[in-house]
Amino acid sequence: MSPHPELADEQAYLDRAYACLEEARRAVLRLRSLTEPGRGGTHQNRYERDVIEEEVRNQLADLQLEHQALIFGRIDRHETEGHGTESFHIGRLAVADDEREPVVVDWRAPVAEPFYRATGRHPMGLVRRRHFAVHGRTLEAMEDELFGEGHLGIGDERSDGLRAYSTLIAALERARTGQLTDIVATIQAEQDEIIRAPLPGVLVVQGGPGTGKTVVALHRAAYLLYTHRFPLEDQGVLVVGPNRVFLRYIESVLPSLGEAGIEQVMLADLVPDVTFGVPERREAARLKGDVRMAALLAKAVRDRERPLRDDLVVGFATTYLRLTASHSADIVAAARRRFRRHNAARRFVEGEVFAALAASAREDVSVDRVREQLGHREEVRIALERMWPVLTPAQLLNDLFGSMALLRLAGGSRWGDDALSLLRRPRQADAREVVWSDADAPLLDEARELLGPARPHRSTTEDEIRTYGHLVIDEVQDLTPMQLRMAARRSLNGSMTVVGDIAQATGQHAPSSWADVLAHLPDRREPRLVELTVGYRIPGQVMDLAAKVLAIAAPGLTPPTSVRDTGRGPTIVAAAGGGLATEVVATVARMVERLGDGSVAVITPASLVDEIDAALTAAGQVHGLASRTALSEAVTVVPIGLAKGLELDGTVVVEPARIVAEQPQGMRALYVALTRCTKELAVVHAEALPF
Repeated sequence: MSPHPELADEQAYLDRAYACLEEARRAVLRLRSLTEPGRGGTHQNRYERDVIEEEVRNQLADLQLEHQALIFGRIDRHETEGHGTESFHIGRLAVADDEREPVVVDWRAPVAEPFYRATGRHPMGLVRRRHFAVHGRTLEAMEDELFGEGHLGIGDERSDGLRAYSTLIAALERARTGQLTDIVATIQAEQDEIIRAPLPGVLVVQGGPGTGKTVVALHRAAYLLYTHRFPLEDQGVLVVGPNRVFLRYIESVLPSLGEAGIEQVMLADLVPDVTFGVPERREAARLKGDVRMAALLAKAVRDRERPLRDDLVVGFATTYLRLTASHSADIVAAARRRFRRHNAARRFVEGEVFAALAASAREDVSVDRVREQLGHREEVRIALERMWPVLTPAQLLNDLFGSMALLRLAGGSRWGDDALSLLRRPRQADAREVVWSDADAPLLDEARELLGPARPHRSTTEDEIRTYGHLVIDEVQDLTPMQLRMAARRSLNGSMTVVGDIAQATGQHAPSSWADVLAHLPDRREPRLVELTVGYRIPGQVMDLAAKVLAIAAPGLTPPTSVRDTGRGPTIVAAAGGGLATEVVATVARMVERLGDGSVAVITPASLVDEIDAALTAAGQVHGLASRTALSEAVTVVPIGLAKGLELDGTVVVEPARIVAEQPQGMRALYVALTRCTKELAVVHAEALPF
């Protein structure tokens, strides 16, 4: 095939763009010369130097490409005035020449929108759209789409509506590296519509396996921060992922799009001053995710706001001061009325207690004098701690879970002892020493909201729950109601993008519809639900097998339509005579040989991880464990609980029957396992297949 006749001209333009980018970097570095060297000088000199240094670092980060292509396309459109055409080269970031004329247009800019949206029937003013295939700084090939009379555009010639089909397929065929990459060069129209959707309210993105919902959500975060730099840069954007492996898998996408400042966390990361790490029993984890826990915790806090049983009588000078039990009840009731959060009322309670004691004196005594002389008396401190203790979330839960009496009191008639006993565990002498489970994170956060800062009189907001201008939550269908409440608490104004797939809901509180999820999210605006229907990643032959499992797991749900045909169907390997691990090793070896530099995941039930790990080690197969190394090795053993959201060239799914048996939503978990590959799938089993 002969090269494109304009290839050399476009290569020259690409070289010029890189030269302008380098000059932009040099210009940023020259900012440092505006301040005196060294750390001396006046306070003003040092302040200005620090400000400029921070600005230099930020701008250099914005101009960092790593190994990504600077330009990936061009659009030619009719001039807004006149009869000519004007061209714009679309790229990863904006670059201008020394006259401030644009050389590269940022992909998020409004002028770039037709690059992703234009079709033959709706050309959006385009005459031509050109796609580049770039390796390093070398332009290897180009693909043109022409618009106008006699030209419908390549996207409309295809029945599936895909834009830049050859460029898209080439990107999908590249070997996976263990980290998710951006799709900025191959964004399709239905994806771009989601990326550029308006900021306010909750946007729900439903997408089956391989539809690109995760990467679309990350591109949306980058787009929103670009488009709404003020106020989002100050308010912040938060990305929430399901586990640490997933976060490592997606961590390079946003920096590659020029947005390195967006926080990417697990929900547990948002709970300060506690340690997580203990596993949780399945029954207890389910209970801790139940939305009724919010009412139980609210009652548990209220139970710590108690009037005195007996009058408090304290010696003072030559007399005694008294706080009656009935008056203490009035103080507690008044504090409950006046304050929404528990700890904020402590100072009020103290003031009322000392005022009541002063009022009981036979002669005129100032409240300040009573506070000064009695504030450290043991009987007074004990009374205050009974009436209104200052509590941290860890202290509240440590006390609550350590006492069946407190659990029964908080649970009331709606909870039986069988359920409450699942929460029971030995109380630690120091709550700071408790190691919590991930299922405790939303409970600690709920307690933090109910209690407020432990030192509410301080001017700092360091103990307050931080809110963000926009949240992106991935795999949202697996969050429990309590986790959803925790996430919603981080929203400053109700602006969220939540992505997931009801068919892949494998948690113990699996929703039957998106209404179940939205019931726990902000409702200031009517939520919007959009669906990604095209599967770009998973080969059609693999999707056909997965669809059989989906029909059992979630009858009535439709799998995405795959656009790829690798010509190779799934391999089913039956292990005989107890040789499951041996067959797995052999299957992995064959797959590694065929895929070359590709990545392979061995997806197993949790109970088989150690056995498969040992067998691969004994066979000399270099590999990693997802829980330790994420996907940094070419071959990785991935327990089914960490598989969701990942994509690899090849996957070996081990013992489907046991995956089904061990997971709360077994068939849906198997559907997840079968839909992780981009090229090749093998299933190894000793037990009868459940499909």
